[in-house]
Amino acid sequence: MPASRQVEVRQADVTDASGFPALSDVDVVVSAVGVGKGDGPGALIAGARRMAEAHVRTVWLGALGSGVSRRSGGLIYAGVMRMFVGSEPAEKAEADEIALRAGATVFHAPEVTGGPLGPTRSVVPPAQLRRPLLPPRISRTTPASLLLDEAESGRYGNDIVVPLT
Repeated sequence: MPASRQVEVRQADVTDASGFPALSDVDVVVSAVGVGKGDGPGALIAGARRMAEAHVRTVWLGALGSGVSRRSGGLIYAGVMRMFVGSEPAEKAEADEIALRAGATVFHAPEVTGGPLGPTRSVVPPAQLRRPLLPPRISRTTPASLLLDEAESGRYGNDIVVPLT
């Protein structure tokens, strides 16, 4: 594999700014900062800030139903987000804004599930997403593949897109 196509996994505590590694040796970062059950707030915003401070092209994984896509998943999905996710969508929206101001491409993925790679995978802006009746889902491998495609191509630039199967 040519050096320009190599992928390296790096893990870091985004809440520890002094211990966060320099990223000057990379062309692009695919960020999937997550919040585990029981984690307090702040990791998403801290992660977005670390990426912005690194001044490296970033492909950021966000969530459908937060920020500009809060109604794009349909009424049932919006209700589920309000009932079960609580204040996390507000933090996700703020993190997305930080990432966007730094030039990131932000993917607003619906609920991820197991399953195969979507054969007709694509992305659309949130405004072009047809609101489904039932909450949308996507196999975990599909947004992962699309995030890597975007890291390679930079096709969508500084925008929010929704991955589809």
